[in-house]
Amino acid sequence: MSLRAQSRSFLFFISLLFSLSSFASVILIPMDAESQENHLKAYGITYWVLTKQQKVQWLLNYRGGSFLLPDGEAIRKECQIRGVSFEVLSDSKAEQILDEISSPSQNQDAVILEKAPKIAVYSPKDNPPWDDAVTMVLTYAEIPYTTVYDEEVLGDKLALYDWLHLHHEDFTGQFGRFYGAYRAAPWYIEAKEQAENLAQELGYAKVSDEKLAVALKIRNYVVGGGFMFAMCSATDSFDIALAAENVDICEPMFDGDPSDANYQGKLNYGNTFAFTNFVLDRNPLRYEFSSIDMTNKRGNVPKESDYFSLMEFSAKWDPVPTMLTQNHTSLVKGFMGQTTAFTRNEVKPTVMVLGENKINGEARYIHGIKGKGFFTFYGGHDPEDYQHRVGDPKTELELHPTSPGYRLILNNVLFPAARKKKQKT
Repeated sequence: MSLRAQSRSFLFFISLLFSLSSFASVILIPMDAESQENHLKAYGITYWVLTKQQKVQWLLNYRGGSFLLPDGEAIRKECQIRGVSFEVLSDSKAEQILDEISSPSQNQDAVILEKAPKIAVYSPKDNPPWDDAVTMVLTYAEIPYTTVYDEEVLGDKLALYDWLHLHHEDFTGQFGRFYGAYRAAPWYIEAKEQAENLAQELGYAKVSDEKLAVALKIRNYVVGGGFMFAMCSATDSFDIALAAENVDICEPMFDGDPSDANYQGKLNYGNTFAFTNFVLDRNPLRYEFSSIDMTNKRGNVPKESDYFSLMEFSAKWDPVPTMLTQNHTSLVKGFMGQTTAFTRNEVKPTVMVLGENKINGEARYIHGIKGKGFFTFYGGHDPEDYQHRVGDPKTELELHPTSPGYRLILNNVLFPAARKKKQKT
């Protein structure tokens, strides 16, 4: 080959390399309100990519908390199959976006997601998955999870998981405080009998003793570095159980013997995760655990104007709360539950309020650190079922694919995947 021919071949090779690099691409999954058709399944795509040992960048505060994925035909097809909106960007365009995000003038940041977290849902084995918002949204987003209950928790199986959700459970042993309205209902009688039988099988004389043991195991899981997410009555009943360790707060219809005299004065608020100075409800006929819950203190809040606001944090300085509040709106529809919201002045000062209704004095969405681990409490039962009642039909998430309230749950699911930066404030 002549020198001129060799020169031409070399120039062609260099030109080809330049051309390929110019057209190298990444996938952007936008999460703003205008561009994304299915926010909930977008989290499932992100989780799926992580299961393929590929890293993802979570672009905090950029177009609603978008995701930057490696490009590939399989990922494009998966987005199309699941109905997730995506954009193909050149590497140079992606680098431009990342440069803009890194600017000190922008309240944005890029967080690397490294590994798909192993997820456990604490729930009775026979409980229908549609009766819990987290299992519903995990199923809809196609994010796999394992159901665990008391046997697994007491058998130290939580160490197998990175993230734990607590079903709307009663950790105080008072059977959900359903006694007043449902004590004659067959489902209540059966559930009470099953709980008592399980407690005895596990070596406990009373359900309250067994549930306390479970709560203590979960506490140790978080302290050791686990991520715990709870909704509805699992939030306040968990803290109440911890505060009432070695104190009998159950009336005879719940555990067969009288409660301790002056049990209120024996509570240890130092044991709790999130709440302090709360007062227990002594009336067993009331569907309420304590003063923590705002359900009966809200007055006549109209459904149409029941919203809560997400707090704004510094993406570069406070990446953890910023991750947990990513959304395409800062105003989220309220929804009720046995525990609807938390009394603002009973939330410990060390706990961050992520979402609140200032007018009502409510904290709706809170987050904190316990030992080496993290916890998030989210008030209410179902973000798209305003006042869920026993026996109500399930929520069809196909009708709510862009739900801001459900996005908050999925933020927590991805949170353990993030490469942790030391919080600066």
